[in-house]
Amino acid sequence: MSWESEIKAFKNYLKLERGLSDNSIYAYINDLYKLIHFLRDNNLEIDPLSITLEELNLMIEWTNEQGISPRTQARIISGIKSFYKFLLIEEKINKDPTALLEAPKIGRKLPDFLTVEEVDLIINSVDMSKAEGQRNKAILETIYSCGLRVSELTNLKISNLFFDAGFIKIDGKGRKERLIPIGRRAINEIELYLNNDRHLLKINPEDEDILFLNRRGKKLSRVMIFTIIKNITKELNFSKNVSPHTLRHSFATHLIEGGANLRAVQEMLGHESIITTEIYTHLDREYLKDTISNFHPRS
Repeated sequence: MSWESEIKAFKNYLKLERGLSDNSIYAYINDLYKLIHFLRDNNLEIDPLSITLEELNLMIEWTNEQGISPRTQARIISGIKSFYKFLLIEEKINKDPTALLEAPKIGRKLPDFLTVEEVDLIINSVDMSKAEGQRNKAILETIYSCGLRVSELTNLKISNLFFDAGFIKIDGKGRKERLIPIGRRAINEIELYLNNDRHLLKINPEDEDILFLNRRGKKLSRVMIFTIIKNITKELNFSKNVSPHTLRHSFATHLIEGGANLRAVQEMLGHESIITTEIYTHLDREYLKDTISNFHPRS
């Protein structure tokens, strides 16, 4: 059984049964190719159904020698484990060779976040004299107002805007839909963009329902969103490394620091597990003490 045929089946499983995005699927397959690269580099002619824990441990040693960070190693191992769980589900193997494969211990890295003043500074620094100025301002307000992922922003549809109710509908990870409240500032900026700029474009028929478009009337790329933010922060000589995720993280951080319920933030961010949401809590000890004092029955 060849690696190529099994990887093709795995890709179909991730897409059709797990409902993962193209970017997530690419990450899983890229991790598998690290294993294949190791086997070929070491002249190990082993098919995916015959590999053992011994070869997998040798691969981990190889990643160490290559200077691959523990965090990246852990991600590669996670991808390989997912592949072999799939083979187990499909009954192509009767024993999982990755069951005892240990990932390196890593700490959780807290992403950067901005203060409210820094967010305001970035949004207010959009060059409104440019043709794309209103669009860019609406983009930044929407990411910060709703805590969107980049892919969720670029795929946001006009038909999923429910401004009268104060919500937008998002097609999130794993094709899971969720409703997110949207603030008045973001609504105002989007309406200005729709009424004054977007309708002037010659819109690609396939992208008629996509909210944010480039000057050719097509859906914006993920890279373009990063570029918009990088250009603004570069002009400001910003010391922090700011990305779209920084605005998403700031959205969650500001909500939690303001007293928002962690479960509500989890729902808005579209996290499957509340453990993931917990990295968004930069809460000082006084805040935690106040929480215990106010809400614990034995305080």
